[in-house]
Formats: sequence, C-alpha cells, structure tokens
Amino acid sequence: MIRDAVFGEIEYDYIWYRKGKISFMNNETDIMLMISGDENEDFEDGQYEAYQALLESWSETQTKLLDPILEYYQERRTELGYDIEDEDGIEGEEEDNYPQIDTVEQLLEHIQLVGIKVPYAGMYGDGGRSMGISFGCSWDSENGVGVRLYNEQVIEVGAQGIVF
Repeated sequence: MIRDAVFGEIEYDYIWYRKGKISFMNNETDIMLMISGDENEDFEDGQYEAYQALLESWSETQTKLLDPILEYYQERRTELGYDIEDEDGIEGEEEDNYPQIDTVEQLLEHIQLVGIKVPYAGMYGDGGRSMGISFGCSWDSENGVGVRLYNEQVIEVGAQGIVF
C-alpha cells in the first residue's frame, strides 16, 4: 500500500486500486478507482493530468456520458432483436432483460457507476487525457457498460471490457 499525493491511499494487485465514493447524478456512489501501472514504477504525468481534469469537470462530464450510453443500449437492443414484436404484439421474449428505454431518466434506473479507470497516458489517443468509466447495468450484469473518454469527451461505448 502506498499514499499517492493525487490518487490517495492505493493498493497493488496487478493494478493499483482503491475503493472510494463519488457523486453521480446527485447520488453518493461507491466506486473502484483503478490506475494502470507496474508495482515498482512511478505513475505518468499524463495519468495525473487526466484524473485531475476528470475530477474538475465531473459535474459536466457525467451528464455527457448518458446520451451515448442510451444510444449504445438502443443499438444493442435492436442488434439482439428485442425491438421486434411477435405476432401477438409482444416484443422479444427477453423483454425484461432489454426493456424499452427511451430517455436518460429511464436509463438511470438501469445503470450504476462502478468504476473509474486511469489507463496509461494517451491510451485512447495521442497525447491527450484518457479515462475509462465503467457501469453495472440491468440488461447485462456480466459485461456491464464501459465508456472511453479522451480529453473528457466520449469516444467509445461498449461492454465494460473496453476500459481495461
């Protein structure tokens, strides 16, 4: 365990991490903060910059995540055929797993922020600030939802694995 001036008290188990809390959409949320790095190496300046920039812009950034997650969900639901009604007018058999979600407000009932990942600097693009945000979700408890950020802008949404 070490005490880092920016990341706080963190432990190492193949990745640096600590449990913490952050406000997400006006709710105090338990998360796991994960920081890429080897056990005996210093963190990169870009990792500190990305994390600090995220925290400074968090109130704006968290709302930027929602529309892209909603779009991802709707595309995924269509790809899997849950939007197709059968002859009785009932949508796909697993409707409970992939319910109709049309608004961000409805989406918020189905996701929960679970982690913030600070990858190596420039992981998602040359020179900029890379961050990963992971969510649990009601429709895919195994894979969840991951969001890649580059300079605090959403660049990709997919299964949680994209942030690692």
